[in-house]
Amino acid sequence: MQILLALASLSGNTREVARAVRARCEAAGHALTWLETDIQSLAEVAPDPRRYDLFLLGSWTDNAGRTPAEMKRFIAELVAAMGKPPRVAVFGTGETQWGEEYFCGAVQRIATFFNSPFPRLSIEQMPHGVRDALAITTWTDKVLADCKKLSHADHHRHVA
Repeated sequence: MQILLALASLSGNTREVARAVRARCEAAGHALTWLETDIQSLAEVAPDPRRYDLFLLGSWTDNAGRTPAEMKRFIAELVAAMGKPPRVAVFGTGETQWGEEYFCGAVQRIATFFNSPFPRLSIEQMPHGVRDALAITTWTDKVLADCKKLSHADHHRHVA
């Protein structure tokens, strides 16, 4: 499977989650393209996004649960290039100290925008410990398995 993993990371927390997700995908034999939305554009890294079977989007959460500008820019570029892909899974990091209602708000907003059929992964601050490692592994495995199931379905009924 061809996977594009695009991430926005301010402090490095989301990048750490993305590294673990990438390692799991590659260990399962999938080809993965890495894109950091604050320094790379879709056109630079993946000029033909239609070749990807799955898009993994990772983001930190900005003020009051919002999606950061660099991820919004990437999403606009992706949608302009191919419309909304049917297979988008979203993960991210956040801090509950700013309020539960804002925790990983970007994850919720992005997943809702793409009408993602996959579970969402939200990690408190930097991933650490067995619990977070297990959550990342479990989420990645579930997304990969669900994507495989979706690939056997009629693709056109998933396209918006």
